[in-house]
Amino acid sequence: MKAPPFQYHRPHTREELGALLASLDNAKILAGGQSLMPMLNLRVLAPDHLIDINRVPELAGIRETVDGIEIGAMTRQADILASPIIQARLPLLARALEHVGHIQTRSRGTIGGSCCHLDPSAEQPAICAALDAEFVATGPNGRRVIPAADWFQGLLQSALEDQEFLEALRFKPWAKGHGYGFAEYARRHGDFAISGAAALLEVDGRGQITRTALLVFGVEPAPRRLYDAEAALVGQIIREIALAPIIDAARALDPMEDVHVTADYRRHLAGILIGRALREACSSLERSQ
Repeated sequence: MKAPPFQYHRPHTREELGALLASLDNAKILAGGQSLMPMLNLRVLAPDHLIDINRVPELAGIRETVDGIEIGAMTRQADILASPIIQARLPLLARALEHVGHIQTRSRGTIGGSCCHLDPSAEQPAICAALDAEFVATGPNGRRVIPAADWFQGLLQSALEDQEFLEALRFKPWAKGHGYGFAEYARRHGDFAISGAAALLEVDGRGQITRTALLVFGVEPAPRRLYDAEAALVGQIIREIALAPIIDAARALDPMEDVHVTADYRRHLAGILIGRALREACSSLERSQ
C-alpha cells in the first residue's frame, strides 16, 4: 500500500520546526521513519502534514556536559552504538542497541523517534527508564525537562504535547565500573522483543550493593521498573543475591496478551529474563573490579 496524501515540510532550524508545529493541524514529525512510514503505508495514520526534521542539525549529536551525557533526539542509533562516549559511560544503552533492528534500520532510526513512538517492545525507551533519563521538549511555552517517570503515559503515548518536539535526552551515568546486564527474547535477532529486561548495580568496597535498577519491558504497555525488588537488593552482598524474590516480582506484573503470545507466556519470560539480566550485571561488575 501507499501512504495517504499529505503536505510535506522540511524545516532547517528549530525555530522553523516550532513555527510549523504551532501553525499546522494534524501534523506528524518524520525522524528516521522506521515506524512512521510503515504506519502511513498501512493507513494506521493519516496526517495532513508531514514535517521532515532530518535537516535540523542541532537536533543530532552526542555531548558530554557537566551534568552527564546529552544525546540529540535525531541521533542515529548506529552513531550511538559506535560512540566511544556511550560505550564507556552508558554501556547498558550500547548493550541494548545491539538488539535493535538490523544495521540498515539502525543507520536511519533515531533514539528520539523510538522514544516518541513508544512501542512496548522497544529497547531504547526501556533503557531510558532504567537510567532515569530526562527528556528535553520544546514548544510554544518554551523548553521543559520531563523525567522518565513521567514520560510514559500509556500504550504508544508519551508526555509530549501536540505542538512540542523532542529536542534531546539527558543521562547521568552510573559510577565507573558499575554492573549492567540486558536480556530479551525475540523470535529472530532484530525482531521486536516479546519481552526483555535490564539490570544495573553498584557496590561498595565490601561487595555490598548500594544502588540498583531493575526493569522489564515488552510485558505491559510501558516499561516497568521493579522498585520494591530494587529496594530489597540494596544491602545484599553481590555474591549472595536472592534471585527468587526478583523473579517473583517480574512475574507479578499484568502482562499483555496478543495474537503472538499469551499473557502467561510473557509472565514466564519476564521472570527468566530479569534473572539473566541480573546475572549478567553481576558478571560485568566482577570483571570491572
